Amino acid sequence: MSKEDPVRIPCVEEDKVIAVRARMKSEQFFHYLAETFKALSDPTRTKIIFALCQEEELCVRDIAAIINTTNSAISHQLRTLRNMRLVRYKKVGRVTFYSLDDIHINNLFAEGLRHVEEK
Repeated sequence: MSKEDPVRIPCVEEDKVIAVRARMKSEQFFHYLAETFKALSDPTRTKIIFALCQEEELCVRDIAAIINTTNSAISHQLRTLRNMRLVRYKKVGRVTFYSLDDIHINNLFAEGLRHVEEK
């Protein structure tokens, strides 16, 4: 059986199974989605995202001061967030400012905050 062929597993509501399978995304899509959530699984990175949700943009030093850690530690985590396209940056002279990549990141994070706050 090839990877594209669906596995024939008995189901209760076949019409629902068929409908959801028709909307199922690719393996690559789910890999990228899982990597996005994995990037948010680190407390330092979630603090960075929280800070960037509060202010439109912040430089590395200000993020380090907010989180009370080193510039080096923040730069390392920002590199991970940048590689995952969760944050973007711009240079102004010798200072690098970071912001959320787009409104989707803010919305995703806000939903996560609401979920945790309601517990």
